[in-house]
Amino acid sequence: MATLLHIESSVFPSGASASRAVTETFRKTWEEQHPEGTVIYRDLSVDPVPHITADAHTAGFTDPLGRTPEQAAAFAERVRLIEGLEQADAVLIGAPMYNYAIPSTLKAWLDNVILFGRTSGEAPSAKGTPAVVVASRGGSYAPGTPKEPYEYVQNYLTATLAGMLALDLDFIVPELTMAPHNPTMAELIPLFEASRDRALEDAATKAKVLAEGLAA
Repeated sequence: MATLLHIESSVFPSGASASRAVTETFRKTWEEQHPEGTVIYRDLSVDPVPHITADAHTAGFTDPLGRTPEQAAAFAERVRLIEGLEQADAVLIGAPMYNYAIPSTLKAWLDNVILFGRTSGEAPSAKGTPAVVVASRGGSYAPGTPKEPYEYVQNYLTATLAGMLALDLDFIVPELTMAPHNPTMAELIPLFEASRDRALEDAATKAKVLAEGLAA
């Protein structure tokens, strides 16, 4: 049966997180399609991975027999994370925008799993794996909006997930999520609600189509 790797990075718990509401809809639909499948789940807010260190980085370019004990230990953790990616039939990532960028915990996960010569380079080991990213954001950074130049989440994740890891990348983008909480954005609440409803519908649809494709 199919395996879904679910990476979550919102600092807010379920019920208070726009991205989690959408990823949970995706995952629920996925599990309905694959009741006997496997979900590898990592909540980076609760269980963060180590930020990349010099030992973890240099170990990737050092002959295993020449690694120091510190390099070997750090690299073992990277390999565990990499194998989780390589074993997945599909990837789901919750990536809310914080200060124009992804959460630092998600960046730490990416720094660990991107390894030239294995997951990136000429023959990326997870190449072609479908990946859906829920990129929620408090405002709108869509093309043509005043804040379009500050959209670094989709741009960065496209460069890393699609460009370096060669995943088959797709986005779901619930936006204007601060409208219900910021009085100055009150007039945008209907647009937020429409964006939220679209995102939830997209999550269910994409999960079903992806699950059915893998089962075929």
